[in-house]
Amino acid sequence: MASLKELKGRINSVKSTQKITKAKQMVAAAKLRRAQAAAEAARPYAERLSGVMASLAGKVSGDSAPQLLAGNGADQRHLLVVVNTDKGLCGGLNANIVKAAKAKARALIAEGKEVRFYLVGKKGRAPIKRDFAERIEKHFDTSEVRTPGFEEAEAIADDLIGRFEQGEFDVAHLIYPVFRSALAQDPTVDQLIPVPSPESDAGTGGDAVVDYEPGEEEILEELLPRYVKTQLFGSLLEREASEQGASMTAMDNATRNAGDLINKLTIQYNRSRQAAITTELIEIIAGAEAL
Repeated sequence: MASLKELKGRINSVKSTQKITKAKQMVAAAKLRRAQAAAEAARPYAERLSGVMASLAGKVSGDSAPQLLAGNGADQRHLLVVVNTDKGLCGGLNANIVKAAKAKARALIAEGKEVRFYLVGKKGRAPIKRDFAERIEKHFDTSEVRTPGFEEAEAIADDLIGRFEQGEFDVAHLIYPVFRSALAQDPTVDQLIPVPSPESDAGTGGDAVVDYEPGEEEILEELLPRYVKTQLFGSLLEREASEQGASMTAMDNATRNAGDLINKLTIQYNRSRQAAITTELIEIIAGAEAL
């Protein structure tokens, strides 16, 4: 059985940890509001851009379609762009993203495809490297900026588009978390390059007669890179919101667990102290009777 001094030390240690987890929970809660607002504000723009592209893509023939939309005619070399966080202590968020990335990679490999990884964020590197060390193409570090923004998304998009135009891969998939709530962040796999042709519907005005100036091909040449940048920017915003939500939940659970452990250790300490006092009293009484 642990001594009273050891129990007291463990209680103080857990209390110190509880203070840290409580502080991190409050910080994550404060950051979550801003991150969630930014992620939700970016979604309508991306949806509207998809609607405009759906209208334009339906008016462009296969031969005149830009390469970012039509692709290069091959489907053999796949690049998985995996967006993880740069910091830990956010529950199983990164583990779920890595799990989705590995599942996608194994499915493609089973089909005989060549798979490479393009890693954004630090926390996904080690687990992916354990299984696919020879397939990692590049690391893109976002840890040096306080909050990754459009500048980082633009740099990633320019790099990916340049690699695609040079024929380094045929298809790129974007794997990132989508923020639903502080309790739910869903890993999502979307095709990024070539840009999938969105399906137009009545809500986008696809049946209306519209004349474009300049032509549809010229507009798509300008919109497609912007669409890729917007998707990457949105994934970074979703990642930030997911990280703060998962961190807040994880730290709340850690704080509650620390409180439960403190209660258990305190009960154990009081029982040990009571037993020690009882033993001392028995020894004193026995000594007095012996006299």
